[in-house]
Parts: sequence; structure tokens; C-alpha cells
Amino acid sequence: MKDKSVFVALVLTFFFGPLGLFYASATGAVALVVLAAVGVVPTLGYVLIFVWPASMVWAAIAASNRHNAFLAGPGLSPS
Repeated sequence: MKDKSVFVALVLTFFFGPLGLFYASATGAVALVVLAAVGVVPTLGYVLIFVWPASMVWAAIAASNRHNAFLAGPGLSPS
């Protein structure tokens, strides 16, 4: 398991939004990219006001969980 930096995750999502989330969580990135793609036209882009910060929060939590699991060592997972 690779270590993930919360700082790097936040910087990537700040600049690239849901695409930056791929660093910390591929599942989250796909979900938010699809949500943004589907919602951008009907909401005239206003969906990005919610998706962009949500991707930053999701990335920070995912990177923190991955970092804690990395620190716990092999075979252990944080609860």
C-alpha cells in the first residue's frame, strides 16, 4: 500500500477539481466527474460550486485514511 499526502490531495483537487481526486480515490473521482458532467448543462455550471469543494473534502478524507492505514502497517487497517 502506498502512502498518500493530504496536502498533495488538497492541492490537486483545488486546481483540478474532481480530476485531482484520482490521486486519493479513483471511485470518488469517477463519481464526481460523472456528477459534474451530467449536472453542468442543466444547472448552467452551478453544480461545480458543490462538486469542487466536495472533491476537496473527499480527497482529504481518503488521503488521511490511506495515510493512517499506511502508518498502521501491513495487515492492519484503521477503524
